[in-house]
Amino acid sequence: MQAFDLIVIGSGTAGSVVALTCRSAGWTVAVVDSLPFGGTCALRGCDPKKVLVGVADLLDWSRRMADKRTVKGDLEIDWPELMRFKRSFTDPVPKHKEQSFEQAGIKRFHGKAKFIDRTAVEVQGERLEARYFLIGTGATPANLNIQGQEYLIDSTEFLELEQLPKEIVFVGGGFIAMEFAHVAARAGSKVTVLHRGARILEGFDPDLVSSLAAATTALGVTIHTETSVEAIEKTANGRFAVVTKQHGASVTFEGDLVVHGAGRIPNLDDLELDAAGVTREKRGVVVNEYLQSPSNPAVYAGGDVASTDGLPLTPVAGYDGKLIAANMLKGNHLQAEYHLIPSVVFTIPPLASVGLSEQAANRKGLHFRRNYSEIGDWYASRRVAEKTAAFKVLIEEGTERILGAHLLGPAAEETINLFTLAMRFDITAEQLKQVLFVYPTHASDMEYML
Repeated sequence: MQAFDLIVIGSGTAGSVVALTCRSAGWTVAVVDSLPFGGTCALRGCDPKKVLVGVADLLDWSRRMADKRTVKGDLEIDWPELMRFKRSFTDPVPKHKEQSFEQAGIKRFHGKAKFIDRTAVEVQGERLEARYFLIGTGATPANLNIQGQEYLIDSTEFLELEQLPKEIVFVGGGFIAMEFAHVAARAGSKVTVLHRGARILEGFDPDLVSSLAAATTALGVTIHTETSVEAIEKTANGRFAVVTKQHGASVTFEGDLVVHGAGRIPNLDDLELDAAGVTREKRGVVVNEYLQSPSNPAVYAGGDVASTDGLPLTPVAGYDGKLIAANMLKGNHLQAEYHLIPSVVFTIPPLASVGLSEQAANRKGLHFRRNYSEIGDWYASRRVAEKTAAFKVLIEEGTERILGAHLLGPAAEETINLFTLAMRFDITAEQLKQVLFVYPTHASDMEYML
């Protein structure tokens, strides 16, 4: 048996922040992970995905400019070389992460952790006790409970493909499916997206999503909404048949590969939380405003695994980690607040959002003006030959507070941060108009969105 002040389960963003912060305060700390150290974002999520998106964006930009006859020749993606380039980012992560823990004096354990009582976990037959625990095990693909589910690959496996198949079917129309669909289509695959909801990217502004969906279809991606996948079958020629129910009728789609993009759930099943008296629900570990388990105060949870209003984003996990570490070290005094956190879908072009949607603002009974426009003909869009661009900004009448900002187009993923900054510090629309941004940039267009 070994005893620690803190045992962190999971080596991703939330876990790393808590482990290193508490260790720097003099605590004895252990980190346990059954997967390579580093977490989802660095190894099998945000970072490798953005490498692929970056190359696809370069290809797309070159083709847009070729249409304007400003460049000659046609680029194409070399998928095996793209994978090699991606691995130059991901392969060093586990070793570097372990070295950072070792240099900090943090004990590392490889294997699955399971609680055996309220103050101890077992890892590969060894009992580890602690005063506090942090659960930061992230999310895992949801069980779709369909026949042939074993034929699906998940996002992790997609990011490891050595060759890209000719025809790919994505199950789901959220972040993962749409981002990978844009990459795969530009890499030469025929792509089909099957989504059971009425529209893709349901958490984003419907007008902007409609524009993005039209551009995605023009790219060659086939999108089917209100289409529920019921089974996946392997065909005699080694392909896959995806059996769906579409508007009451049975419709089958075929592909060389079927990718799970239909949502992720908290990765908790192997932890045996009942043994520790830790309550969970569908969204994750039940926590209070301090991100602490009410049923076992020795346990905290953060990131994708905690049942909070926080979005499943890396910055949220980092925020949770900082808050949890402070509450562990100094007693519960910081409460989690998740308002005004921007989110981005890295399609090409990207779609970004922060604050209230138009529907949410109406539900709250707020009085606001709605500034909405398609801006594919604005200079910043025309310069890069991107026709798909739009914005919707909600401004409260009387106060001039910016209630929500929704952007589609080049540099949306950067410009949304400027709106977030203004909203967090209560900078009004009129005040923001007085800020001098470098011209000509996408930021300088903000004046005309307000």
